[in-house]
Amino acid sequence: MCGIIGIVSNQAVNQELYDGLTVLQHRGQDAAGIMTCDDGKVFLRKANGLAKNVFQTRHMLRLKGNMGIGHVRYPTAGCSSSAEAQPFYVNSPYGIALAHNGNLTNAAKIKNNLYLEDLRHINTDSDSEILLNVFAHELQYLGKMRIEDNDIFEAVAAVHKRCEGGYAVVAMITGVGMVAFRDQFGIRPLCIGEKVLDDGSKSYMVASESVAVDALGYTLLRDVGPGEAVFVSINAESGSVLSTKQCADNPRLTPCIFEHVYFARPDTILDDVHVHKARLRMGEKLATKILREWPEHDIDVVIPIPDTSRTSASQLAYTLNIVFREGFIKNRYIGRTFIMPGQKQRKKSVRQKLNPLKLEFEGKNVLLVDDSIVRGTTSAQIIEMARNAGARKVYFASAAPPVRYPNIYGIDMPVASELIAHGRSEAEIAVEIGADKLIYQDLTDLIDSVQEGNPLIKEFDTSVFDANYVTGVADGIDDEYFKILEDARCDSEKELQSEDDDEVLGVYNSN
Repeated sequence: MCGIIGIVSNQAVNQELYDGLTVLQHRGQDAAGIMTCDDGKVFLRKANGLAKNVFQTRHMLRLKGNMGIGHVRYPTAGCSSSAEAQPFYVNSPYGIALAHNGNLTNAAKIKNNLYLEDLRHINTDSDSEILLNVFAHELQYLGKMRIEDNDIFEAVAAVHKRCEGGYAVVAMITGVGMVAFRDQFGIRPLCIGEKVLDDGSKSYMVASESVAVDALGYTLLRDVGPGEAVFVSINAESGSVLSTKQCADNPRLTPCIFEHVYFARPDTILDDVHVHKARLRMGEKLATKILREWPEHDIDVVIPIPDTSRTSASQLAYTLNIVFREGFIKNRYIGRTFIMPGQKQRKKSVRQKLNPLKLEFEGKNVLLVDDSIVRGTTSAQIIEMARNAGARKVYFASAAPPVRYPNIYGIDMPVASELIAHGRSEAEIAVEIGADKLIYQDLTDLIDSVQEGNPLIKEFDTSVFDANYVTGVADGIDDEYFKILEDARCDSEKELQSEDDDEVLGVYNSN
């Protein structure tokens, strides 16, 4: 999962891009990058680390121009080397930079075709570089010295025909403008914002989440539709001009429901659904299930596992008419453990991140509420912490259903064997994590919780819960594909790669 942003204005955009990335930092903590364009030249800064550490004053001063794109990354496959930090850039045609959130399911096939047929070399293991080269090739194929919006839309349509999977893209074409688009299923999020400047001209931005639009003082226009492309041209006389076009043959909105469960900030609006309200409904429906299936419960207190589950947990407690308490103090300087590469690093970070307040646990039957249970090791450690703090009984509730299957659209849930719910019953999972009782959200209730915010969404990507991959098995999603993912994304491979990252990072930063 990554965060992307792009801005076109008639004033410098470096500070706004940086501010936007800090707001989107929760979507990726591995690397950050910004590329801007000024007077036909591009300026780039990218490296491993948080945005606040990657961009120092000297870097910001070099990021000149009124147009730029930015990216925060966490790796779903490949290594976490700074060589794969985004944006990526190719100089032909025109000079194009691209940042991407998601995952291509046919990346290997495209990479081979790019080399054999398009004569383009891919220098990293990132599918974002593949996307960039596909888009660049389709623009070059047009053979035009000057391109207009319809040319760009034609190139995006060709990208949709060649690229399969889930992706949200922002690209910058030197001296021309910025283009952004979503896959034909709208799996990964993307929205558009607008701001009227003091001179009457307009700035436009795109971002993974609406919270970035709000934070920068822009007005949220809408979400980019599935398969739709948005182009903002730069014109010295008329200023920025926005144009849009549907570029996919059969667009179908099936957004990733896990955005609402975990990834997105609660103050975000995704496809007209307020994430905060969706999580409130998740808590209410989970409480209703408890009342239905466990009416004689003996829960004394509801305690959230910070931060994502807090909204659902508070509404659950309210519905059950049970005391809600903050029982864990969070160290704000530790990143989100779910998106840390490697199991050793995740396990170490849980103890550093959370510390229990003993007075909230001692002698009580505690219901811990989390947004989801993925590998289960974090849940097991937290339950152990609750017991050590004096809890009499520790129950555990998940605002999401059991995560049983790998994700192939950009979320780091790659290996079925690493998912605690894969091949296990709920009773067996409870034993594995050490809970006295385990309550999962029903999938129908999760879907209803989000869909109530926008009834026009008829379907969601729920593949991690039910193995229903919306792009279909025709796209080569089979046992062989999952085996390749397992080899690339398993924890042992990530830990091996991360051990080599220090040398790469050292060389990069020494420049």
